[in-house]
Amino acid sequence: MSAKQENQSATLLIHCPDKKGLVSAITEFIFKNDGNILYLDQHVDAEQKVFFMRVEWDLTNFTIPADKIGEYFDTLIGGKFEMQWRLYFSDYTPRMAIFVSKMSHCLHDILSRSQSGEWNVEVPIIISNHPDLEPIAKNFGIDFHMVEVTKDNKQEDEQKQLDLLKQYNIDFVVLARYMQILSDDFVSHYPNKIINIHHSFLPAFPGAKPYHSAYQRGVKIIGATSHYVTAELDAGPIIEQNVVRVSHKDNIEDLVRKGRDLEKVVLSQAIWHHLKRHILVYGNRTLIFD
Repeated sequence: MSAKQENQSATLLIHCPDKKGLVSAITEFIFKNDGNILYLDQHVDAEQKVFFMRVEWDLTNFTIPADKIGEYFDTLIGGKFEMQWRLYFSDYTPRMAIFVSKMSHCLHDILSRSQSGEWNVEVPIIISNHPDLEPIAKNFGIDFHMVEVTKDNKQEDEQKQLDLLKQYNIDFVVLARYMQILSDDFVSHYPNKIINIHHSFLPAFPGAKPYHSAYQRGVKIIGATSHYVTAELDAGPIIEQNVVRVSHKDNIEDLVRKGRDLEKVVLSQAIWHHLKRHILVYGNRTLIFD
C-alpha cells in the first residue's frame, strides 16, 4: 500500500540510553520529510538513564516510502543513538487468535468488540482444549479448532497449536481464560505477543476456587490483571489492572460475577493498548502511552 494513502500513519516505539538531542533528532527526521506529528509522548527513567518515546505521524505527504522508513530511520537516527525501535503502520490489520477452555465471558466480550468494528483486528481462529465453546465460534463465523492438551503429549499438542497459528498467519494470541500453562518453548515463538488475564488474588488465594477462599477471608476488594506471558508463570510484564470493592453484603456468586465483569474489561483494555501500539516493553515492565 502506498505511503501516501490518506489517513495512513506510522508509529515508532523507541528506547535508548538517555542523551541530549533525542527529541530534536526524531522530530526533525519527521519534519524534514514532510510528516505531520499526530501524537508524541516521552519518558526518561532517571534512575536507569533510559529514554522512551512513542511518536505517531501522518504519512499523507511523507516523502520516504513506507517500506523504506525503517531503513532510513535506522541509518540516520537509530544507529547513531543506539536505539531499540519498532515501527508500525495504521493500515495493517493485526490477526488475533483466541485460546479458550470452558468459560465464555471474556470470549463473548472480545468477539463483540472485534466484530462491531470497535477494534481494527481480525479473529480468524479460536483454539480450545474443550469443545464447549465451539457454538460461539460458529455463531460468529470463526474457525474453531480443538486441541486436547494432555500431560503425556503436551509437546506434540502445542506443536499442533503452533502449526495452526502459522497456518492462519497469526500476529498475537489472547488467552481468554484458557486453563492451560503454556510451555517455555511455545511462549518463545510469540515474545510479548501473548496476552493473559487472571484474577488478582494470587499468590494469597491460589487454586481452583479463589473467590470462595477470598469470601471466607472477607476481602474488601477484588481485582484482575492482564499481562504478557513469559516463561515464568503469571509474572510477565503487566499491561492493565483494575479493582472493584466488595463488602459483607456480597455472597460468593456476587464476587464471581463482579470478578468476571472486571476480567472482561481489563483484558479488553489490554488488547486495545496492544492494537493501538501503546505498549513499550522494557525488561519485565511496560510503559503505556495512552
